[in-house]
Amino acid sequence: MSQKTSILSTARRRVLDEGVGLNYEQLCQVLDLPDSEIPALMELAHEVRLKWCGEEIEVEGIISLKTGGCPEDCHFCSQSGLFESPVRSVWLDIEQLVEAAKQTAKSGATEFCIVAAVKGPDEKLMTQLEAAIAAIQREVDIEVAVSVGSLTRAQVTRLVRVGVHRYNHNLETARSFFPKVVTTHTWEERRETLRLVAEAGLEVCSGGILGMGETREQRAEFAVQLAELNPAEVPINFLDPRPGTPFSDRPLMENRDALRAIGAFRLAMPHTMIRFGGGRELTLGEKGSEQGLLGGINA
Repeated sequence: MSQKTSILSTARRRVLDEGVGLNYEQLCQVLDLPDSEIPALMELAHEVRLKWCGEEIEVEGIISLKTGGCPEDCHFCSQSGLFESPVRSVWLDIEQLVEAAKQTAKSGATEFCIVAAVKGPDEKLMTQLEAAIAAIQREVDIEVAVSVGSLTRAQVTRLVRVGVHRYNHNLETARSFFPKVVTTHTWEERRETLRLVAEAGLEVCSGGILGMGETREQRAEFAVQLAELNPAEVPINFLDPRPGTPFSDRPLMENRDALRAIGAFRLAMPHTMIRFGGGRELTLGEKGSEQGLLGGINA
């Protein structure tokens, strides 16, 4: 039995049978599997999802309270105010957020996530969030999640008091690669917010973007760092190069590498809800997206 094949046998015993995620070295082996082994990887990842997550999926709606004008320089993001992108700053009011939550609930979704393009919330944003969440909970039967950047302990406490269910703050990429993606804040700042959120009892949602130029080893590193968070949910995005951003000319991630990564992330986090984020249509196409849903992705 070759080393390439034996890693799938190891994963079957460790992950499928015991529910324990693979470590860094093992994930590197998964990400180095030959193309001919990708179907077997997808099949195993699907078995792991069904056993440890079940067949149910969670439908979530997302709305941007504040779009554009962000002061950070995340090189993939067209909402940064530092780049010459076509996105312009827009704010929604409380009535618009409540109506969006109602429409989300009507669609069958159980989670409504409010996001904002900011480094972290100022007092104006916190006050509007608190009022909007209170109004949503009075009028709509839906869980509320929030994603508004880095938080202080006091801000986390305020979100808990108003009834926030889950907090999203993406690590975005491996710690070792992060300085090539963002220079206006650190990976450690993001990790600290997630620590505060978890300590307060909120569910943690954290993922990132693949295909930004990271190595396979850094993808394994990233998967392990996410697993250490014990997240309820991990969104996996694939780089969709946006005009005006520093990553506008980056090539798309290879389809086969994306599928390997999906399988590896499932084998790193057997109990976590892993969902497709942005960029899958470009990177995977319709057939690849179907393969992902039959290869470890929950939704």
